[in-house]
Amino acid sequence: MRLDEVDLSDVDRFLDPETPWRMFDVLRERSPVHWQPEAAPNSGFWAVTRHRDLVAVNRDPDTFTSEQFTNLEEVTDPGLRDRRRSLMETDGERHRAMRLLLSREFSPKLVSRYAVFLRGLTASTLDTALAEESFDLVAGIAAELPIMVLARLMLDVPAADTGKLIAWGNRIIGNNDPDCADVLLESADSERYKHVPFRSPAALEIFEYGRELAEKRRGGTGTDLVSRLVNTVPRDGVPLTPTDFDNYFLLLVVAGNETTRHAISAAVHALARNPAQWWRLKENPALIGTAVEEFLRWASPVYHFRRTATRDTEISGQRVREGDKVVLWFASGNRDEAAFEKPYEFDVGREPNDHLAFGLGGPHFCLGAALARLELRILFEELLARAEQIRLAGPVTRLRSNFVNGIKTLPVTVTR
Repeated sequence: MRLDEVDLSDVDRFLDPETPWRMFDVLRERSPVHWQPEAAPNSGFWAVTRHRDLVAVNRDPDTFTSEQFTNLEEVTDPGLRDRRRSLMETDGERHRAMRLLLSREFSPKLVSRYAVFLRGLTASTLDTALAEESFDLVAGIAAELPIMVLARLMLDVPAADTGKLIAWGNRIIGNNDPDCADVLLESADSERYKHVPFRSPAALEIFEYGRELAEKRRGGTGTDLVSRLVNTVPRDGVPLTPTDFDNYFLLLVVAGNETTRHAISAAVHALARNPAQWWRLKENPALIGTAVEEFLRWASPVYHFRRTATRDTEISGQRVREGDKVVLWFASGNRDEAAFEKPYEFDVGREPNDHLAFGLGGPHFCLGAALARLELRILFEELLARAEQIRLAGPVTRLRSNFVNGIKTLPVTVTR
């Protein structure tokens, strides 16, 4: 691929499973901090693709802020920014205060208490899915398990509500996919929803659902995440506004499901295509810890997050001006030859593995990292114990997105 053939703004280029990686390879080699033009109304961005640059930018929020939003859409109206701002679009002391509201609940120590419950839930999910020899792994396991964990352990909502939660996540994350979106992000109709995250009408339904939960739990003694949000004042002394709550709750519903879901799908897909690695895990279950990290590196569930330069600066010698969009292509960093030996080799015993799936440090390091790791470890321990072999059973369909690296359907045949 030539450098002039690269276009990271073209969502259709991400439907092919190989094209994004070819574009990243070209950029890392020839233009690691690359100016990518965009169609109006956007104004273009700097694409950062090398591991070392991604880590440096991610750890410097003073120079590269999230306050002007973390996706490619340019929300220039200050009023709209305030209405759509979540924890992800907040920096500094306010970000730390809002993050601390829930960080204890996601700490490795507290998350480890869920292991017994998670194992039971995982066993039940797998037993149901594996009752059929062939099935769609996304619908049967990958989408089902993370949302059940979120619903039961974190939000304390009925298991019967998980279908709604999954559908909302599909519609929001799939806002560029005609199979998922109510209104495509690129369409003129999305202007009607410019005041809500992802310009998706599903956001309004999530808001309504969250507000009903908040009303019931306000003033109570519950320990679930909703109760924490409505009954705790952040340490900076500034209570959450209703808008703050709406956007925080939506972030939990979407981020708490989608990334783990896509990591599961990508990991099973990789194991089915690399049966030697499956048998390696079967024969040596002690590798599961390193395998989980390789699943995350390989999956790279989120292609990118965006920052905005707060001053004139340089990234690896490339001049960047104040106000420029700077897009961190974490997925590219996870295939960087300078950071990983044989990066296109799926290796469940890979060590070291400084992948960027959770951001690798910085103030926006994924809040749910410990929970995601525990879910993945338990799922694959239980799956390896139950399944003799996994094979692909049909075409794999991918999400039309340059934000989330997702699989929509993954037909598999499992031999027990």
